[in-house]
Amino acid sequence: MKPMLLTGTAELPEGDEWVYEVKYDGFRAILEASVEGVKLWSRNGKDMSERFPEIVQMDIPKNLLPFILDGELVILNTPFQANFEALQTRGRMRNKEKIQTSSKRRPATFIAFDKIEKRAIPLLTRKENLKKLIGKLRHPQIKCIDVYEEIEDILSIAELHLAEGIIAKMKKSKYQPGDRVRQWLKWKQWRTVSGFLQQYDSENGIYDIGLYKDESLLPLGKFKHGLTDEESETLRMFFKEHGRKKKDTWHLDPGTCVDVHCLNAEEGELREPLFHKFRFDLTPEDCTEAKKQWDLSLFPADFEPTNLDKPLWKGIAKQDFLVYIRQLAPHMIPFLEEKKLTLIRYPDGIYEESFYQKHYPDYAPDFLKMWMEDGEPFIICDHLHSLLWLANQGALEYHLPFEKAGGQKPDEIVLDLDPKDRSHFSKAITAAQLLKHLLDELEVKSFVKTSGNKGMQIHIPIREGDLSYEETRKITETLAKLLVNENPDLFTIERLKKNRGDRLYIDYVQHAEGKTIIAPYSTRATEAATVATPLHWREVGEGLQPESFTIQTIPDRIAEYGCPFSMYEQARDEQPIQKLRQLLR
Repeated sequence: MKPMLLTGTAELPEGDEWVYEVKYDGFRAILEASVEGVKLWSRNGKDMSERFPEIVQMDIPKNLLPFILDGELVILNTPFQANFEALQTRGRMRNKEKIQTSSKRRPATFIAFDKIEKRAIPLLTRKENLKKLIGKLRHPQIKCIDVYEEIEDILSIAELHLAEGIIAKMKKSKYQPGDRVRQWLKWKQWRTVSGFLQQYDSENGIYDIGLYKDESLLPLGKFKHGLTDEESETLRMFFKEHGRKKKDTWHLDPGTCVDVHCLNAEEGELREPLFHKFRFDLTPEDCTEAKKQWDLSLFPADFEPTNLDKPLWKGIAKQDFLVYIRQLAPHMIPFLEEKKLTLIRYPDGIYEESFYQKHYPDYAPDFLKMWMEDGEPFIICDHLHSLLWLANQGALEYHLPFEKAGGQKPDEIVLDLDPKDRSHFSKAITAAQLLKHLLDELEVKSFVKTSGNKGMQIHIPIREGDLSYEETRKITETLAKLLVNENPDLFTIERLKKNRGDRLYIDYVQHAEGKTIIAPYSTRATEAATVATPLHWREVGEGLQPESFTIQTIPDRIAEYGCPFSMYEQARDEQPIQKLRQLLR
């Protein structure tokens, strides 16, 4: 079965006859299920089943067989952002043991977007059939793609999540295997990077471009396509007039700058490069690694940052911080968007004056949401523009209450594990491991993160209204006392620091109405620019160090290991509340 093919477009169509989906950066694949088993095929007909056991290993009720699904095989960083490099690495694996390990630690997902029927029926009917089937399969690594009617909604999602692009499909389109059609259109969300021309290979027509990192000259990548005939001729003549020829290659000193569209730029390679335009307004010194990172981050066109060179931490400028916030925005905003925010602002960096801010500033732009409660204006950060504006104002720390704005009951339980200092962090590890064991016994789904300073925090997501603050306070107190009774030499619930000695303080009092906790992925005002970092439980053991998780390491960490809090929302609906209530007794 050959999949139906899409046609590229520079502009998305609008109108009632269209629906929209996120374009994922993965492998196009066909999933075929029959009484013989499940097979996963590439678009070219290659069998990928053995390389992705987490997709094909499932028990399917016989009454659902057979079926064929069209979709995208991905490894997800966020629900709408795929990691193509991680998928490529996985696709090249042949060792069965390594494949099994990878399938558990960084599983792939099959995003199904069509159910291929024997009879010709319109897209929306196939979508309905697909959704019902996926619901009955109940397979965690097979998901049904989200479909949007409004173009503004999909554009906002694609922007926030740095998605590869958007697909537009006609509602009445029939499935045409193997055909490239205009009823399915793909629009790519290009990143545009700047570099200076270095080489031209007259044999294959490929141009090399470079950039500077500090004072070192580094390769940015290569391009061949996107030039008009006139631009191509101009460029060839320019190399021949100003360059030096060595065999079939012309070499040029840094001088002329260009912009190139791509999907990513890593280690001297551009993904799907396409020439965009000459940049006569730039000098080679403007084409830097820092500019590349900024350009790849796809900041909104109307974002106006200030004082990008201002140091916020030692060796870390505001530009670096804004790039971090932009990249982590899809991971942070789900935790911020419904809560009254308390900020700690450092307008001139961590070595200068700081202040708390919980009230809405009168100079805030209209897009920053205000929440009025008891006559007080609070800050709600519910989209990318708001988060970037706050970050540009020097908001380095983001603290959250345990309830939604306007709510009276918590939507999470948090235990704060507070050692005397970082030299006693091992006690936080021990406490976290013991709490994990207790919560597993109750079948409670728990999550763990570093505080970004010297301790750790255990999070238990719950549905708003399932428990009152009085009940959650009793639960945290019970868990704390169980640990203290188990090991009074290591743990304490003593409020006064002078009476704790070297013991770890289990702060259950902190979980209360009006109190706050540091948000996941918030930076901290520490010397090392550490981050409150979600962890996989398997990481909580000997050798774990909070200073390992910094503004420089977190983006790569998520790309490699995924986000440990990715199932946080799902866990709310699966918590055994009655078993948690046992702790009240």
